[in-house]
Amino acid sequence: MKICFASYPAVTLTGGGPFIKIKETKKQLELLGHRVDFFDMWNLNQELNEYDLIHLVGCNFAVFGLARSLKERNINYVVEPVFFSNHSYNFIKKINLIDKVIRKIARGIWSDYGIIRDICNWSKLILPNTHSEAEIISKGLSIPEEKFEVIYNGVSERFLSGAPELFQKKYGINNFILYVGHLGYQRKNGLALVKALKQINHPAVIIGSIVDAGEAKEIMSEIKNSKNIILIDTLENDSQLLASAYSACDTFVLPSQFETPGIAALEAGLAGAKIVITPFGGTKEYFEEMAEYPDPYSIESIKNSIEKSLNKSKDENLKNHIKDNFLWNKIAEKTAEVYQKVLDNC
Repeated sequence: MKICFASYPAVTLTGGGPFIKIKETKKQLELLGHRVDFFDMWNLNQELNEYDLIHLVGCNFAVFGLARSLKERNINYVVEPVFFSNHSYNFIKKINLIDKVIRKIARGIWSDYGIIRDICNWSKLILPNTHSEAEIISKGLSIPEEKFEVIYNGVSERFLSGAPELFQKKYGINNFILYVGHLGYQRKNGLALVKALKQINHPAVIIGSIVDAGEAKEIMSEIKNSKNIILIDTLENDSQLLASAYSACDTFVLPSQFETPGIAALEAGLAGAKIVITPFGGTKEYFEEMAEYPDPYSIESIKNSIEKSLNKSKDENLKNHIKDNFLWNKIAEKTAEVYQKVLDNC
């Protein structure tokens, strides 16, 4: 098969889960013998209609124009929405109906949900990362269930073999609490996390950048006034020091408002860390009963869940579960099967 991955323009700037998934899935699909390219809007010689499928990652205004152009040119695409909301699907359904009415009487007025609905409707298949994501899009935007095929996020096998000594030697600590990712965006819930960490008598490490958004100034102020939090700048996903940090930590924490499901948490779990993670966004489909699930809107709940995790002994259950189900080669095999299913029905 010839596949082309496309996404929103800032995906290489923001990094994170979508960027990692695109890179890792591309690599594994190529090992399976498929040709996989990235969409390059500046390459005038790239003929998109020569590909068997376009795989869009992201479902928002930034990819809307591309999706519409593909639809108008009868170029087949699948879409991985990377979408979740803590609003109920009944609320989303009401906004969706209002959007349809407004479009009829006032051109040029758009809603996020209307854009997501259009991109999903135009696609040949929708590939959410969790069944929870599939349900909220299907019921909220009135899209038939048979148009969905869940493809889970994955994790690189290299996180099985990180050497904890590398991080321990550089920073002089081990068995710490760890967070990896951007902070500042309200969804990431960084301010509540930092306030919870300050109340725990245990070393904590945050690896990532504080972006100039939402809670950034308050987060930086809290970190500067803390006695137990070390802030380390972003490490590349293939960094040996990152793998070492996962291996050296005791508990990895990701108490966002929601995650689908947080690739960093999968990486940490594969490295043997205990996990504290938001219950929202389908995370329980990945971590099952092998993680602590705090209320992300309660600092006290986050604190208690971290302390509960610290007091538990490590075991191999979560590591083996992730290894058996979520390595990127398994995700790529499933992805290729879904591509073929789409092509067989075109």
